[in-house]
Amino acid sequence: MSCSRPKRAGVFLSAVFWGQVVTWLTIGFVDHKAEAGDWPQILGPHRNGIASEETLADAWPKPGPRTVWDVPVGKGFAGVVVSGKRVILFHRMGDEDTFSSFDADTGEALWSTGFATDFEPAIVDDDGPRAVPTIDQDRIYGLAAAGGLFCVDLQRGNLRWQRQIQKEFRAPAGYFGSGTSPLVEGNLVIVNVGGDKDRAGIVAFHRDTGETVWKATNELASYSSPVAATLDGKRILLCLTRFHLVSIDPATGKELARLPFGQRGPTVNAAIPVIVDHRVLLTASYGIGSELHQISPAEFKPIWKDDLLSSQYTTPIVYGGKIFGIDGRQDGGPIALKCFDTESRQIHWTKSGLAYATLIAADEKLIVVQTDGVVRLVTMIESGYHELAMAKVMSGTTRALPALAHGRLYIRNERQLKCLALTE
Repeated sequence: MSCSRPKRAGVFLSAVFWGQVVTWLTIGFVDHKAEAGDWPQILGPHRNGIASEETLADAWPKPGPRTVWDVPVGKGFAGVVVSGKRVILFHRMGDEDTFSSFDADTGEALWSTGFATDFEPAIVDDDGPRAVPTIDQDRIYGLAAAGGLFCVDLQRGNLRWQRQIQKEFRAPAGYFGSGTSPLVEGNLVIVNVGGDKDRAGIVAFHRDTGETVWKATNELASYSSPVAATLDGKRILLCLTRFHLVSIDPATGKELARLPFGQRGPTVNAAIPVIVDHRVLLTASYGIGSELHQISPAEFKPIWKDDLLSSQYTTPIVYGGKIFGIDGRQDGGPIALKCFDTESRQIHWTKSGLAYATLIAADEKLIVVQTDGVVRLVTMIESGYHELAMAKVMSGTTRALPALAHGRLYIRNERQLKCLALTE
């Protein structure tokens, strides 16, 4: 891939466009030095779908939340990230994987930087980026579907460095191309590469130069993204690969423990592991189900395994001793939103008949963004399903992960990015 010069906003506009404070907050997650209310990476500040700094309205106007702005966009399944007044989208514009920056207040295009691509998907029609990019300080890190790993400047979009990880590490493209979001941990950018060259299953790159710092495991890549936490005073990295959950020392790349998870055949591991007070929750569809394990820096101990929650790619929300999750698959079968107890697995309530959806928690409320463009606002209580508001806000398919920052919800379909006000 080659880098093109950053486009000015006018050229960009004229182009053809397309996851209550609880115990786990005491675990030391990675600090991205983001402002309060930012959404700097996949599933928000702590990669758990919870926006702890937000206050949301308890009801919406009859037509639905007010649209602050909307803009046409390119192809891809990647949702946005937000830092201050900048909204960053990684999408495909023509034959370029493109980082685009928008003004959070107006939707004005600030800059756009593209990289040539010839990616052709094997199964789905969409040929854009799959993975949500990551903002860390003044930089953006993004992984394209063909394996291009890019670091660009947040303010102007200038290229800092790039690597071609599928080619360099002989990583298979998988069903849908590369689709795991980079994790910034200290001076490292950690990616679930899945390469078979010199044990390059998980690779750490230097955040400033892109140079390889360490490689670990012989694991194939999944569509899940790595997470980091401090347990018993030790920093660990958890990475859900194609067939295992692996614990790694992020400083050295040494493997500490592994746990089988997933099945061979046409299956996908895509939900991110959820760490809650020395426990980790895993879920996948395709008959795999969900598991809760006790974790220490070097050991996994099973607590329970169940088919109660089988989520194709939505990461569940763990909140106040309860699990809120989407059970089912987008590509067929019944879909349900479930609330059940983390330890006993007692079901508190089930809401059936929904389209597949992704979840964000904020202000003791659950934002349910369905793939059919319907958004629901639900109270996070165990006494029953209580819907505060519901509106059809988009047409097409809203598969990309939403983002919530500074009271605004960002959602996209195949053609449009929309910013909605949730505080009024």
